[in-house]
Amino acid sequence: MDTPSTAGEHLRQLRRDAKLSQLELALITGVSQRHLSCLETGRAKPSPATLHHLLSALEVPLEQRNRVFLAAGFAPRYAATPLAAPAMEAVREAVDHVLHAHNPAPAILLDSQWHVLAANASTGVLFDLLGIQPDAANGVNLLATLLQPGGLGDHLVNAEEIRTLAWQRATREAMGNPALATVLAGLPVPTCTDLPVEMPLLVMTRLRSKRGELNFLSTFTTFGMPQDITLASLRIEHLIPADAHTWQVMRGAYADYAALVL
Repeated sequence: MDTPSTAGEHLRQLRRDAKLSQLELALITGVSQRHLSCLETGRAKPSPATLHHLLSALEVPLEQRNRVFLAAGFAPRYAATPLAAPAMEAVREAVDHVLHAHNPAPAILLDSQWHVLAANASTGVLFDLLGIQPDAANGVNLLATLLQPGGLGDHLVNAEEIRTLAWQRATREAMGNPALATVLAGLPVPTCTDLPVEMPLLVMTRLRSKRGELNFLSTFTTFGMPQDITLASLRIEHLIPADAHTWQVMRGAYADYAALVL
């Protein structure tokens, strides 16, 4: 497939990727089907407002939207504000609140390259239960610690399943994320990239620890309606204990940690 070069070609490809017809997109956006056709074929040039409206309706990632704006001859619309910037203070406070509130269950903040930017105290507690010593100097990449030998993946009871799912998800994300594609290129491919035909409703993260097997369900928190590339890339992964034993172990270990700290 040829790489789109014009704004119209981008729009046509994005609409097809979303599995929408011109009529369906017209009904969603209120832009006439005839005008959509003219935009896609280059017979008409979209205004910045129309382009923003269409890209928002198609739920296109912000970085990719910038490329479409450039192809249309406009300046990029979305900035990437550093997380440490003063303008992101409310975001940092919100993240800290969510991470702390999730104790005694682990929670981590990830960026678009799967780098761990922050974590709550229970994440450290879990790593201690697993006997893992994170490299604080170089930081932790969740994808790397799952796929590379000597990391979190070695402690997974269902390593093949989790590694395959992580690889598949990262591969999809890397299609529109060159930086993640670079990270992925340096990691080993799972030995099995196929999953069973019949899968459970939820795949649990099952870990071997000093206190027996620990089972977690995974959920994600993202920011609603982000208009900044950095903000759009952030997600918090919550590991929620999936059984009474895991809850008991995490509560006890976190209480021991809190007693030492306080």
